[in-house]
Amino acid sequence: MELDQHRMPQVTNPRFRQHYHLMPPQGWMNDPNGFTYFQGYYHLFYQYHPYGVEWGPMHWGHARSRDLVHWETLPPALAPDSAADESGCFSGSAIVKDHRLFLIYTGHHVPDASQPDDFWQTQNVAVSEDGIHFYKLATNPVIAEPPADNSQHFRDPKVLEHDGEYELMLGSQAAQTGTGRVLRYRSQNLVDWQFQGVVTAAESPDDGYMWECPDLFRVNGQDVLLMSPQGIPAGEQTNLNLYQTSYYLGQFDFATGKYTHDQLRELDHGHDFYAAQTMLAPDGRRIVIGWLDMWEAPFPEQADGWAGTMTLPRELTLQHDQLMMFPVTEVQQLRTKQVLADHWQGTERLLAVPDARHLELHLQTELTGWQGRQVTLRLHAEQQDLQLIYYSRTQQLVLQRAGADAQRFAQLRPTEPLDVHVWTDTSSVEIFVNHGEAVFSERFYPEVNPQVTLTADAPVNVDLTAYQLE
Repeated sequence: MELDQHRMPQVTNPRFRQHYHLMPPQGWMNDPNGFTYFQGYYHLFYQYHPYGVEWGPMHWGHARSRDLVHWETLPPALAPDSAADESGCFSGSAIVKDHRLFLIYTGHHVPDASQPDDFWQTQNVAVSEDGIHFYKLATNPVIAEPPADNSQHFRDPKVLEHDGEYELMLGSQAAQTGTGRVLRYRSQNLVDWQFQGVVTAAESPDDGYMWECPDLFRVNGQDVLLMSPQGIPAGEQTNLNLYQTSYYLGQFDFATGKYTHDQLRELDHGHDFYAAQTMLAPDGRRIVIGWLDMWEAPFPEQADGWAGTMTLPRELTLQHDQLMMFPVTEVQQLRTKQVLADHWQGTERLLAVPDARHLELHLQTELTGWQGRQVTLRLHAEQQDLQLIYYSRTQQLVLQRAGADAQRFAQLRPTEPLDVHVWTDTSSVEIFVNHGEAVFSERFYPEVNPQVTLTADAPVNVDLTAYQLE
């Protein structure tokens, strides 16, 4: 599809442009959509407003990659240009059937632009033979309305195949209680869908008023329901973002529709992570990508003609009865030079690296016999400050950054070594502790090369490794 170049903002300053994370060519980006593998490429679509640096009429931006690392920007796949989606092509997913790529997405409808909260939503299908050019079904919508007991919040279809049939998970809101739930539909052909009931629902308002972006998949014998609930009240150290990305672990019976699960828990502990979507790679890995931002957060890059970025692709595994996230092995090809390989003992160390804005840093700390109370990793550049503090006596991690709403928290299992991987890009930092037991995703905007320091309140032994990245 063609865009009107004259209406599009231009990138006027590269100061915050990412080097190895997917971002829009210009304009606004949010939720990842349609994450799939087709004809030799990983495809990732995303919510995209090409005509502004803020959220607007949603298109589907599109990129593809051979290796999950180097992304090629393609023309947008969808635009709000039909009666089935005239106010926006909202989030959805993709699946391959009969050598064609099917996109299933939400059509947004706002009859009166002066009343944006008076909307309705439908589910639609678009198809491609080549993975680049898409046509929408003339018979859209394929699901025209929600169940009678649902509110108008009815979006973000995630499609999967099970026993030769197609299943669809939909984010929604129960009308009577005003709380979130996930709906289930079934189809033989991706076009004719039958409502199968509610997968699971909020038990109280404390579970959120709307559950966005549901994703059901199986990992190591557990059925995971990943979603982005809105409206969960913040605790003292939990659910501190405006909206969350959370998951259940349990067992789902496709025959009866019964989902038995444990409590809802957060997937990422950082300030900037939302609307995660997974895909099953050809080699069997479950890979997840999230929006590396948060609603109502500041976006300094908007002044430069763009906004938003995606996380690194991460492999999801299930260990110690929790989901673990760690960058896919393919990202190691970003390494251009090893700039640090030290064993250090002490209480304070400045890590002298050429470019801390494009760095892979690995700290492995042996805590056996160590009586210290805390160790801190800090990235600092003028007004930008980010600190990860580990308290050994409680196995707690505290991430602190400059500004209001500063702290985020994670609890580790009792363990001896502390293993920290940090990936920095021009305007983001992703921290993976103990191979993904705790993860913090952060936007971080240094305009000069930040200093990286390691401090402890008692001598500590640390193995330090760092690589310069593309």
